[in-house]
Amino acid sequence: MSTYVLSDIHGEYDKFIRMLDKISFSDEDTLYVLGDILDRGPEPMKILFEMMKYPNIIPMIGNHEVMGLPCLKFLLNEITDDFVTDLAQKPELFFAFLDWMNNGCDTTIKEFRDLSEEDREIVLDYLGEFSLFETLEINNTRYILVHGGLGNFSKDKKLEDYTIDEIVWTRPDYEEAYFDDIYVISGHTPTQYIEANDKPGLIYRKYNHIAIDCGACHPDGRLAAIRLDDGEEFYVE
Repeated sequence: MSTYVLSDIHGEYDKFIRMLDKISFSDEDTLYVLGDILDRGPEPMKILFEMMKYPNIIPMIGNHEVMGLPCLKFLLNEITDDFVTDLAQKPELFFAFLDWMNNGCDTTIKEFRDLSEEDREIVLDYLGEFSLFETLEINNTRYILVHGGLGNFSKDKKLEDYTIDEIVWTRPDYEEAYFDDIYVISGHTPTQYIEANDKPGLIYRKYNHIAIDCGACHPDGRLAAIRLDDGEEFYVE
């Protein structure tokens, strides 16, 4: 029985399946996915339906789900004159859609539109259940799991008091230890772009940070996972 964490699959269904095989994922294990399943790669919907098969896969929300969920709900609407008039009075939705389009939503929209009406509703319900953060204790070591970071960080600030933006969009200060006795595991920032990382593209571990987004959807990237029971790292290129 093992606990694994991975993040930022970004539509790379093949890499996700190969990772499950690589870690020999079983019904006795638990896998936390730190968001950004959607967008960029070719098969985000296929990944979601694969994840739904496993009650021991715990999905968490990333910034791409935050952008995508309201837009996917919008795509369910019948485009009528009244709807267009109503939309014109909601410029925030227009700009949200534009922001999502600028962040690689094409593959998500294509797959979503090919689904049956029933399957679209299943996807929306599933995305709506994603958690914002998780806390774990494995072998007497404590962890906080988030997609992005802990914006406006304070040691005295409760996790419940962080906003969605502070957790899914903020990039941590990887050169500052937030806690003395808790590890913060995050995705969102490809480790190729962490200046202090002396092994770009591999999991970054320093100052009680564990950054696990290794750029799965990038040409030179890989999908990464870490087993918290012993710290072993796994990669699929």
